[in-house]
Amino acid sequence: MHRAGKMVIKKFFREISRAPVIFSAPAKLLIFGRSFSLLSSQKDQALELSLTRRRRWIVNNQIKNIILRYPNQVVPTWFLQKKFKTLDLQGKALNWVKKYPCCFEVYLENGDYYCRLTKQMMSLVDEESVQDEQEPVIVERLAKLLLMSSNRKLNVLKLNELKRNFGFPDDFLVRILPKYPEMFRLVNYSGRQSSMEIELVSWDPALAVSVIETLAKERKSEPSFTCSLPLSWVKTWVKFHEFNATPYISPYYMNVRDFMEGSHEMEKRAVGLVHELLSLMLWKKASIMKLAHFRREFKLPENLNVILLKHPGIFYVSNKYQSYTVLLREGYNGSELMNKDPLVIVKEKFGDLMQEGLHEFNRRHHAVNLEKKKIKDMVLLRSSNNGSRGTAKASEQDDPIGKQGTLYDPKERERFYKDLFEDDETPP
Repeated sequence: MHRAGKMVIKKFFREISRAPVIFSAPAKLLIFGRSFSLLSSQKDQALELSLTRRRRWIVNNQIKNIILRYPNQVVPTWFLQKKFKTLDLQGKALNWVKKYPCCFEVYLENGDYYCRLTKQMMSLVDEESVQDEQEPVIVERLAKLLLMSSNRKLNVLKLNELKRNFGFPDDFLVRILPKYPEMFRLVNYSGRQSSMEIELVSWDPALAVSVIETLAKERKSEPSFTCSLPLSWVKTWVKFHEFNATPYISPYYMNVRDFMEGSHEMEKRAVGLVHELLSLMLWKKASIMKLAHFRREFKLPENLNVILLKHPGIFYVSNKYQSYTVLLREGYNGSELMNKDPLVIVKEKFGDLMQEGLHEFNRRHHAVNLEKKKIKDMVLLRSSNNGSRGTAKASEQDDPIGKQGTLYDPKERERFYKDLFEDDETPP
């Protein structure tokens, strides 16, 4: 290995060694360079549970959107099967939707299976109109995101990857932006579709205040982070207090050039910026890979993943489903999200309905399995009885003189061997 490569690896391990994190075993593969290391925080079962529930919800929500966009809102299951690859799912789509009878109605017509939303699901779709009432909040969130970006612009394609995290509707570009020409505009200086950006035209300085600064103002204290770990994590608490003792740097502070790459100030700003981004999100969590897409716009450091792992009291990093996710610890009480957005409440009703359907499917499946077992036991019992009677008849035919006249009788056995060997000796 080249000397420069060895130096990079040594520097990487020095950074990892400073992180107050107990990495999960067995050790994960490390990927160097621009990629992030496949490491995660010490397992938190409550937060892992929240990710499990969220995973199922995401898949079914995507299926719901596919059905709503299909003609007459009825989709053939073969079409869903094609979409399964994009949903990162394996198996049969028909089997999946059948697991959630309260959400999806499946029926057979002309030899093909079709799927549509149940009445309960359509009712929840109507409730999602609460998103329209959240328009002022959505506008404020978008303005805050643009305020944190280096040039007050964000790429449309990149933002689309996180739009649901912030509660933006799918058509926010055509439904919301045109209503606020004094605040936003679409620009495309290169002419390529992939280069289209949203630009902040004017803004209210009052928006450039972080969640941490707002809370500090209410408490009449200095802005600082909170640590959501047990007091038994002594070493982590010590490092947290050392980090928290230095002045807080607002994520809306734009003179990033004042900070040297790898400096404590740069780390402090990066932690504050990710904290603010997660605070603005509905579920207080995001894919690390997607956050890294905004490295240039938000002036995030190259080693963002290492910085997140160094602060386990603020962030929780999970590698569940081989998708690295960062959660804001203070946003959760156990596995439950706190301070829920109205849209989250509607989405959780969907989750409850989905779970109810899954329980109903499991109950039916269990009943069918019991019936199959009962029938199987009855068949085995009958074959066993028939077999025993057949064996008894065969024995009587093979031994017409009865058991006492066979070689099982010791005297008869002795007489047999005498006749066989024609002497008085019996076999040993």
